[in-house]
Amino acid sequence: MRLRPTPRGWALAAAGVVALQIGVVLGAVDLVRIGTLALLLVVGAAVAVGLLDPGRGKHRLSVQRRTTPNPVHAGEEAQIEVVIAATDPAARVRLAGLKFAEQAATELSGGRPLRARVARAPRQVTVTYTVQAARRGRWPLGPLVVTRSDPFGVVRTSATLGEQAEVSVWPAVVPLPSPSDVLVGEPDRVAIGARTPSTDDASLRDYREGDDLRRVHWTSSARRGALMVRSDERAGMRPVSMLLDLPARAASLEWSISLAASMSLAMLDGGHPVRFVSGSPDGARPYPLGYVHDRSGPGARSAVLDRTIDLEAPRTAAQGEAELVSAAHLLHSTDAGGEIVLAVLGPLGAPARAALAHVADNALAWAAVRADTPAQEAQAEHTIKALRRAGWRACRVTAGEPIVSCWLRLLGSAQ
Repeated sequence: MRLRPTPRGWALAAAGVVALQIGVVLGAVDLVRIGTLALLLVVGAAVAVGLLDPGRGKHRLSVQRRTTPNPVHAGEEAQIEVVIAATDPAARVRLAGLKFAEQAATELSGGRPLRARVARAPRQVTVTYTVQAARRGRWPLGPLVVTRSDPFGVVRTSATLGEQAEVSVWPAVVPLPSPSDVLVGEPDRVAIGARTPSTDDASLRDYREGDDLRRVHWTSSARRGALMVRSDERAGMRPVSMLLDLPARAASLEWSISLAASMSLAMLDGGHPVRFVSGSPDGARPYPLGYVHDRSGPGARSAVLDRTIDLEAPRTAAQGEAELVSAAHLLHSTDAGGEIVLAVLGPLGAPARAALAHVADNALAWAAVRADTPAQEAQAEHTIKALRRAGWRACRVTAGEPIVSCWLRLLGSAQ
């Protein structure tokens, strides 16, 4: 709690001190009484306001904050509702006369004061306002700042109420057309969801990440002590790994993540298990996250988008390339036969091109190669040619262009 006199309080206290001193010097009892009364008024107001601190004591106020929706996509609005309630009749005294101000990160407020609607009821006050999510990430909201002054306006106190909340912001995404047969492989007809039973549904194999748990053969699994699945290879959808080469420039970073997220959701909507493979949040090493399945229900899309919130640009270009090389080695070393690898890349150096070349040995590999500046166009074309020689399908994209155009160009790169 912060307690301080208002300008009126300072003036009254100064006048009281002056009157008290003059009264003592001149022996004027009335002036002494007036000066003493003025000082007592300021001190008494401070004590009274301090005793009614809304954030402390047995009768403190409670604060509940709701954000709708949360998470929210970048560029969209979210409505915040803050309910300040008196926990008992005695706390109603602390609720009366309070003024409220909310704190929010610049990424939510745009650096402007938040304009709120305040609705008062006998035992609670509801503050409602709207924020604009400017950028992907996790941004703080609150705590609530409350101010109160005494009836004479000589002392003002300010305090914080409630805990700090967090608003999660997903990247902006664009609905993309369903993946075509050429992207996921005509032999399996997985793009249109064909699930033709195999001729020998009784043959078994070891469980692999991305397999449908409904195809687990529990009797054989119990006998062998390891999960076994029926080897109907065409019964499921090809798993998809999304590989991200994160650029250092903020504008290119957010656009690249939006492109990757949109592509991932398009594949998920097509029935494919999807995972992200990219640099870890602390920049230490790449990591593969588990697959998200469309059969997980409404939470599947949220699970995919949640994995993009904490992605950060590498500190240096060398670090970014090292993470990409490590991620490529991980994809090549794991059992990814028949997997689809979608990549959003920047212009690559020789080590990264060599590492990515092996990914296409046992996977269907597709890449959108970004040219952030005109000076990078030649290097981006060199990267595309190297990837195509290794068996990738690749096309050049420009940061900031429509995501749908990039997707259609990538699908057309096989022609």
